[in-house]
Amino acid sequence: MGYVSAVPPPRTDADAEPEAPDSRGGRRSVAVALLLGALGATVVLLASGRTWARGTAAIGSDSLQLAADGRAVTGLPAALAIVGLAALVAVFAVRGRSRLIVSGVLALSGLGAVLSALFGADGRRALDAQAARTTADSAAHVAGLTQTTWPYVTAAGAALILVAGLLALRFGRSWPSMGGRYERDGSPRTRTVAAVDPDRPEDLWKALDRGEDPTTDPGADRAH
Repeated sequence: MGYVSAVPPPRTDADAEPEAPDSRGGRRSVAVALLLGALGATVVLLASGRTWARGTAAIGSDSLQLAADGRAVTGLPAALAIVGLAALVAVFAVRGRSRLIVSGVLALSGLGAVLSALFGADGRRALDAQAARTTADSAAHVAGLTQTTWPYVTAAGAALILVAGLLALRFGRSWPSMGGRYERDGSPRTRTVAAVDPDRPEDLWKALDRGEDPTTDPGADRAH
């Protein structure tokens, strides 16, 4: 008769329970949303500072070259990018319905930045105002209007913020939160220590797997 041990063999990775697909998808979505949100906000802020439109204003027999950057054309994309960036950080500071609301703000910030960049790409109004100031003629208008690609780069960056918001709406419930180790009143959560029977070797193995000392009496710790 062979030797039979009452101590169960150590667990291996093959014996571990398979990870739930939702959990894996949630962790991947966190990284993707953070990357897209941060990248999108950076692109919007940088592209908003570039030249969106050019034109000329007539001054007597001469013409003056004018240019307007994105913030002069419309300040909405840059402002909404900052709101989206703040919402992206706030997603991890709240839970439950609050997280859903913040995720919606993140998505709406991206959508609003996309629309404002596309509808404000013309730049004629900003250049007309600049022509009026330059020529001291309130009726002055810009001529030879040309547009650059920067409004569309801004819209593309805003679309990344929108995607980050949609990911937060879809997977945000499974994302971790800051301060998750603490209850709402700020006190640490009490850790429940499972009872260990010293006469059962399998209980000793389980305690060691949890990082506990099976030789310590949990009741004695609570008494102190």
